[in-house]
Amino acid sequence: MGDDLGAGGLRFEREGPIGWCIIDRPAARNAFTPAMYYGLKRAVRLVNSDPDLAALIITGVDDVFAPGGDLGGRAEPGDNLPDDIGHDILPFLTIRDSRAPVIAAVNGICQAGGLLVAMMSDIAVASDRATFRVPELLRGIPDATFAAALPAHVGVAVARDLMLSARRFDAAEAQRLGVISRVVPHEDLREAALTAAREVLQTSPVARAQVKRMLNERYGLFDYETMLGALETSPEPREGMRAFMEKRRPNWIPENLPG
Repeated sequence: MGDDLGAGGLRFEREGPIGWCIIDRPAARNAFTPAMYYGLKRAVRLVNSDPDLAALIITGVDDVFAPGGDLGGRAEPGDNLPDDIGHDILPFLTIRDSRAPVIAAVNGICQAGGLLVAMMSDIAVASDRATFRVPELLRGIPDATFAAALPAHVGVAVARDLMLSARRFDAAEAQRLGVISRVVPHEDLREAALTAAREVLQTSPVARAQVKRMLNERYGLFDYETMLGALETSPEPREGMRAFMEKRRPNWIPENLPG
């Protein structure tokens, strides 16, 4: 497919040995279609197979990095998915395990699947304007990747806080907690991401891959069976997504909740 990632909401651009995967779906606030999720996997595979490329930077347009999946189930012209792809569509472990360095340049709103893209990257550089959230439980989704990865980044107590409250937090707190590693002034984000890529590329690739493997062993169990089972059989994800689309509170929130 060349540089075509098979997703109408993604662009791939080259800057010397650096590939840029740009999340560019502003009409839907950069929400991921299934093809965009799979397109991220294609971008990682491209930089790992093309001898002219050495690293990947993922970023968004305008004031949004990525808010997660499109709950409306919409698609875009140019979307191209393999048949019967199933849960193999998710790009997070592909990003984490990439031999070529992956840098997230978080330019704005970053939550749900967008936050997992940033966390699974080798280095996440965030604009000081970026905001973050783990909103899956608001939609009734027991997310297996967050449940395994977030405690490894921030510890169990903070992971409980961020997942169970689904509260928003800013870039300074995200860095302090260990969700992401670098925060820079918004206007410096592009150069800071390139700097991070150049720094990682100074290290030897075989030894780097070995260190990444050892670091990744610190993650817990990715219990996708529970998550996928809930998505298929539990009424909560359907209610959560319906409530989101209808701009109302889901039916599990107590009616007399103070405040």
